[in-house]
Amino acid sequence: MTPLFRKFLGMNWVLILTMYGLLVFGVLSIESAARHIPHGDLQPEQWGPFFAGRQKLWIVLGSVVYFAAALIDYRWLKWLGIPMYFVGIVMLFILMTKGSEVHQLTFGGINFQPTQLVIAAGIIMIGLTFEALPRIHVIFAHPVAKLGIIALLCGIPFLLVMKNGDMGSAIVWLPVAFVAMLVGGVPFRYLFLMGQIGVGIVPIIYFVILPVVSERGAARIDNYLENLSQGYIINTDENYAEYRVTMAVGKAGWPGIGHGSTSKNSLHHRKDIPWMTAHNDYIFAVIAEEQGFRGSLLLITAFALLLIQCLFIAFYSRDFSGQLIAGGVVALLFAHIFENIGMCVSLMPITGIPLPLISYSGTFVVICMFLLGMVQSIWVHRYAGDQEQPG
Repeated sequence: MTPLFRKFLGMNWVLILTMYGLLVFGVLSIESAARHIPHGDLQPEQWGPFFAGRQKLWIVLGSVVYFAAALIDYRWLKWLGIPMYFVGIVMLFILMTKGSEVHQLTFGGINFQPTQLVIAAGIIMIGLTFEALPRIHVIFAHPVAKLGIIALLCGIPFLLVMKNGDMGSAIVWLPVAFVAMLVGGVPFRYLFLMGQIGVGIVPIIYFVILPVVSERGAARIDNYLENLSQGYIINTDENYAEYRVTMAVGKAGWPGIGHGSTSKNSLHHRKDIPWMTAHNDYIFAVIAEEQGFRGSLLLITAFALLLIQCLFIAFYSRDFSGQLIAGGVVALLFAHIFENIGMCVSLMPITGIPLPLISYSGTFVVICMFLLGMVQSIWVHRYAGDQEQPG
């Protein structure tokens, strides 16, 4: 048996099956969610299948990336984090000059968000630096040095993303940084102190900084807090999206109204769910309305299984960097899942952020599959270099 084939057989197949189950579920959901979006000369009945077909192509590309990342030892693959990180930072600066409302750059006819590249590279860079720098000098193992590394690697892209007005993607950095500190061995007394400082500067961020860097984000938070204080959502122009998506989730019941329903009771069929972004930002609202509580529960259970498998792999990592990378991937995916689903059930303000492996998001699907491939590599190579291997 060749070493490559042995690696293939030794993969965590629960992780693989869960990931592809979510991807298939996402393709089916996109076909229904995108059926109102016109494209070229296609007939209306072809609009949804077109976007679903595009998603399949991204999944095929992502599959190549996934298995390549899984079969290559992450000990070498993690060095890709350095060029990825700096290229992503340069792209964020370029994005600032473009003034794109959707926070995207176009390269070779492909639209992509550099934010997604930078956060993936940031996770890998944290794992790399926390393991490599202490070997250079013991001072880098001190908690203050670790906090400085995290502040530098996470703080720069966080500020750039906020400056670009993408509040949803910027927020994702917060749980990633927290998990990096937690897994990285920063003492709890430091975390407690930073938590107190964070609470203290929240008013400054909310009243002074946020209105300057993201006026739209500040308005959404104000609107969310107003709805939270009164305990219900009024159907106004400001509340249009939140009112419709929460209604779609709340009225579906256990069975839902069915996939691709054209019933007059379907909010999505009537285009009451913001239809231009229903296949991306609001895809959970479409899923909840059409598949009901049982479909939503199945989706959340699959996500939970995926994250648990990543945590399980982190526990068995052969080194510190593997634990940090796997933990960072869990933080990234959880933040996206919580934000995307949370804004559809009024737990979070409305933010433009995709649901991992489900939303039509092109390059983000590839980024997610690459990161999950890195996690798979941590599992496959957990005994690499050991004198004795089990079995």
